[in-house]
Amino acid sequence: MTFNHLSKNGEVRPIGDAVVSVENIEYAYGFGVYEAIRVSNGIVYFIDDHIERLIESARIISLEHPFTPEIVKKAIFDLVEKTEERTFNLKILLIGASKKEEANMYILCFNPLFPDKKLYRDGVSLDVAHYERVFPHAKTLNMLQSYLAFRGARAKGLYDAILINRDDYITEGTRTNFYTIKEKTIFTPREEQILLGVTRKAVLFVAKKNGFTVQEKDIRLEDLPEYDGAFITSTSSKILPVKRAGGFEYKEIPSEILTLMKAFGDFLEKNSGVLPKE
Repeated sequence: MTFNHLSKNGEVRPIGDAVVSVENIEYAYGFGVYEAIRVSNGIVYFIDDHIERLIESARIISLEHPFTPEIVKKAIFDLVEKTEERTFNLKILLIGASKKEEANMYILCFNPLFPDKKLYRDGVSLDVAHYERVFPHAKTLNMLQSYLAFRGARAKGLYDAILINRDDYITEGTRTNFYTIKEKTIFTPREEQILLGVTRKAVLFVAKKNGFTVQEKDIRLEDLPEYDGAFITSTSSKILPVKRAGGFEYKEIPSEILTLMKAFGDFLEKNSGVLPKE
């Protein structure tokens, strides 16, 4: 797919205007936040939740800007309407400046990187990296260590890396949320330690509606054998079962994960892009 337009500060423009000056010190230093949003058959999924997190991320790092949720939402719909493709991902970049009025918001269309279908059948293998983000609830442009962990995992032929904090607890993947499961109980790392993924929020909503219980819990690598299985989630991958993590391998994907994968797929197919309130 090729995309001919982007949105800059709420105005749809030619893609050639997607330029950030090399003199932009805020961008160079990672003083910005971002979101990735799924668009499928013209439906923008969970737009309000993504915008809420974008605004909250900016607040957490004291990035002042003139963009209200209404402005962001209109900019997204204007760009989607101008885009001929009906299934793609959107990336919002909100870049700070020395003055509130000079902050810039770019919204771009890009091709989603969907996982190979066999990974949904066989599960993914994950590397391990010791790293924790300074602001866990802010989706910032300061991603160097996360990027290096991801690149290191890919160099080994692995799907992603799970991150371990200073207390030796698993927090999340470099671009995914992580969970373990035992029977119909899903265990998630404690929310204060992780990025609160929008797909994570949707998956847990569907899980509860389908008879699963959810518990926050500290999870160590050495604890993985205590669970029936594990899985990760993200905007593009939805739910992916975990085959290996660190030095441990699950012998099979538990039926409960397969049930959840199907339930979430059905939810997305029937959903109008809005995540209901619990």
